[in-house]
Amino acid sequence: MKAIVWRGPEQMTVDDVPEPEVEAGSAILAVGACGICGSELEGYLGHMDNRVPPLIMGHEFAGTVVEVGDGADAAWRGQTVTVNPIASCGHCALCRAGLDNVCPTRTLIGIHHPGAFAERVRVPVANLRALPEGTSARVGALAEPFANAVHALRLGLAQGAAEHAVVMGAGTIGLMCLQAALLNEIAHVVVVELNDARREQATALGAHAAVASVEAAREELGGLGDGLGADLVVDAVGAVPTRQGAVAVLRPGGKLVAVGLAADETPLRFHPLIRNQIAVQGSYAYTKRDFDQGLRWLVEGRAGLGELPDALPLERGPAAFAELVQGPTAQVKVFLAEPTGA
Repeated sequence: MKAIVWRGPEQMTVDDVPEPEVEAGSAILAVGACGICGSELEGYLGHMDNRVPPLIMGHEFAGTVVEVGDGADAAWRGQTVTVNPIASCGHCALCRAGLDNVCPTRTLIGIHHPGAFAERVRVPVANLRALPEGTSARVGALAEPFANAVHALRLGLAQGAAEHAVVMGAGTIGLMCLQAALLNEIAHVVVVELNDARREQATALGAHAAVASVEAAREELGGLGDGLGADLVVDAVGAVPTRQGAVAVLRPGGKLVAVGLAADETPLRFHPLIRNQIAVQGSYAYTKRDFDQGLRWLVEGRAGLGELPDALPLERGPAAFAELVQGPTAQVKVFLAEPTGA
């Protein structure tokens, strides 16, 4: 079958690779759509040490079940599904506490197992989620990134409601965090994004303001309520300027939820952090609960990215990666799949 193989920093090929073999408790999917994730762009550049070449990436995907292994319900065959790509042990202390996303033995399709930038992919049957009839594979492929946003907002609001929030970045995860904030009934959400077209999309998806700088966000917040700043900031970029800017727009006692992975190291001044009692919360992936909640909102039409582009054939994958790492474009989400995939 055809697959995109990452072979090292900025090196990708489209190759014929062996078909995945079905195993007990697994299913084989014909991939209908697989989104390119920002973390995969960092991996493509060689910035992610958890990705080791040669590797078939791809963890935001949906498709059609074509085969199931022993012990799996045969009724899955022919179903259009999305997939939670994280597999956790299910019995350690963290899994028992509902923290399956940080299980020490967790694995991820597209990192530890061959991913979905391929015609077919093997997945655990337990991780399948059926899509309602008529739901496109592209919508199903948004369940994984939206689950990240649902998780980030759940962490951000764990200690109580927020009235004013800021989302740093309006890429896929940023726009998803915007919608998760609105679905959690945050009264005023500001998005900070440099790209004009992405700011327009943020506004179209419900942002109360979409601005190009931290200074503009501070001005916007200064005219609201007590003018002290944001209760909550979600950084969906993870660059040094966005992390530093996130702290700058928070009110005393506010909370930063760090989602984006663009930079590993970021200098932050800790005296203001301490004196203003700022909480910094890392947010990694999502739990099963977050994934299922996000999927419900997507299939109900309460979240999404507007009109979705058609999936590009796998042959165009290497060029798509090379273009996306040049910087943000108006196209927020790119999907890949073979036309015959599903």
